[in-house]
Amino acid sequence: MRNKEFNTGIALTAFGSFWWGVFGVLYFKYISFAGHIEVVIHRAIWTSLTLILSTVYFSKWGIFFDLIKNFKKLLTLFFSGLLIFINWAAWIYAVANEQIIDASFGYFIMPILSVFLGNIFFKEKLNNKRKISIMLVIISIAFLLFFNFRFIPWVGLVVALSWGFYNLLRKKINVDTDIGLLVESLFILPFALIVFYLIVQKGLNDFSFSNPSLMFILLLAGPMTVIPLFLYVRGVELCGLGPTGMIFYITPTFQFILGFFYYNEPFSIIKLVSFILIWIAVFIYLKDLYEND
Repeated sequence: MRNKEFNTGIALTAFGSFWWGVFGVLYFKYISFAGHIEVVIHRAIWTSLTLILSTVYFSKWGIFFDLIKNFKKLLTLFFSGLLIFINWAAWIYAVANEQIIDASFGYFIMPILSVFLGNIFFKEKLNNKRKISIMLVIISIAFLLFFNFRFIPWVGLVVALSWGFYNLLRKKINVDTDIGLLVESLFILPFALIVFYLIVQKGLNDFSFSNPSLMFILLLAGPMTVIPLFLYVRGVELCGLGPTGMIFYITPTFQFILGFFYYNEPFSIIKLVSFILIWIAVFIYLKDLYEND
């Protein structure tokens, strides 16, 4: 029975990671004509609605109301909400502006960055393999900086840092993933609605009642955010952090493949060398995860 649960967890995590790495890229690239500002606003609005519906469906309002009574957790979720919004905005900007490869750089280094942050803020011990992985990430970034400042994948670093610090805050308060994201999205929602109102007032919106099919497509930004999250989190619950940490790399791998082979994004020799260093760091990190799982 336990083996069946483990295999189910692996399958769910793999599908969630594949969704992020393939369906997510294709979908957000497809709707990028609306402009990255309107797209990220729709992602915030419809993610909130999707999570409200899922909270009703799974009868989790009790957990929600208990959470919002805790001021410390609520304050932490306010700041983690800002970080997740920054992460969404940076990633959508990358997809819309032919920087998918740079975004994949961020997701390749993010788990290693999280290990580094865990050592700094939670005093989690680092073995030699993880120290080497962290050093290779630093060398990779320094290599880009040495040759040309503009070669640094800034959008990837913003993606990695925002997601890394987001995980750090969420780990600190330990709340249900979906209910925590609901609270975060509700913090973002008023600002998103105000910005959307201003976009509509200036006539810059693509979302319009005159085009129901386009409305529906943009509305899918909510489910496209929440569904892979549910799949991945459920997978973590069933098979643990070690295996899912390895499977997560499906996401940046497919992002890189799509960016390079499908969307023909530019990829310089200098960036290639930097990515090779990152891939070596990832290999060492995954080997460590496998040996210690």
